[in-house]
Amino acid sequence: MSIKLIAERAGVSVSTVSRVLNNPDYKCSSDKIREKIWNIAMELNYTPNVAARNLKMGINRDINKTYYLSVLMTRMNEAQTDPFFNEVLHIVESEIHKHMCILSNVWYMPVFSDDKKCRNTDLNKLTNSMYEDSGKKCDGLIIIGKCNKDAIKKLNEKYKSIVSINRNSTNYEVDEVLCDGSKIASIAVEHLISLGHKKIGYVGDCCNEARYRGYLNVLDKYDIDLNENYIIPTRQTEVEGFEAMETLLQSGDMPTGIYCANDITAIGMLKCLSMHRNLLFKPAIISSDDIEEAQFTRPMLTTVRLPKEEMGKFALNLLVDRIKGGHKSIVKTELECKLMVRDSCLETR
Repeated sequence: MSIKLIAERAGVSVSTVSRVLNNPDYKCSSDKIREKIWNIAMELNYTPNVAARNLKMGINRDINKTYYLSVLMTRMNEAQTDPFFNEVLHIVESEIHKHMCILSNVWYMPVFSDDKKCRNTDLNKLTNSMYEDSGKKCDGLIIIGKCNKDAIKKLNEKYKSIVSINRNSTNYEVDEVLCDGSKIASIAVEHLISLGHKKIGYVGDCCNEARYRGYLNVLDKYDIDLNENYIIPTRQTEVEGFEAMETLLQSGDMPTGIYCANDITAIGMLKCLSMHRNLLFKPAIISSDDIEEAQFTRPMLTTVRLPKEEMGKFALNLLVDRIKGGHKSIVKTELECKLMVRDSCLETR
């Protein structure tokens, strides 16, 4: 299928299509155009011309079988975007393209990350519907985000090859590329403690969440009392981050340091603080992900960086290797994260 046809249907240049398909960091004129290009590519079952690419690269080998791969986004829906998972998706899309595979579906189903909703959902029906939606042409599935353990078992019954990109381990249910959420939280909370903070809050998902467990473990390790008023459960969006900070501002007893489970929540909290500049309350805020926006907040956001590029690349390598029969045992690949010290965390007074 010619890349020119995608360009014609999307109303953009061939070079724009090529950059979108090959470069996850390419700054398209709008997210809608990027999404439109990928949707057209999926409709056309587009895959690069392997023979032409091999000839250009000086590779002389037979054309391999083309694999159909689908992506399941469990932490967001199309109306509610999460920049971190959007960035991971763009990397995965480009890696699928580079592996000469076809991206057949991208599903946005946050029900899979919600244990309570999964208990009240017919998971058999849902997974069957996904499989039928792919026209039964799906050689592999990439799960991006936290996934309920029962849902993973059901997905495993349908898809022979699955890889998960996550902060919460699947406990060897499927191949996975992991940045351990507990370790991420430990790095963040210990940084606050190193600055002298002992009144430390948590804002984010609390239900079966590795980052919340990591937060609790560090408080226990340093013999710091847990104050339940400092814990604000949220769905980890900018809006709920804003609302969480308003809740803390209205309380009588506020933490001096706050660990937000992800950057976009922290950005919401910083925006709320910017509207209350006359207040003396200026907590140290640290989060995790290191999305692009984290470097442009005021103050610049201190965060724990997850290696998104490596997570996407390793995930595709694992998935394709399993599809080809390269390995049979469950593989867990854990990548390290890195503290990015910026301006949003100051020593306690």
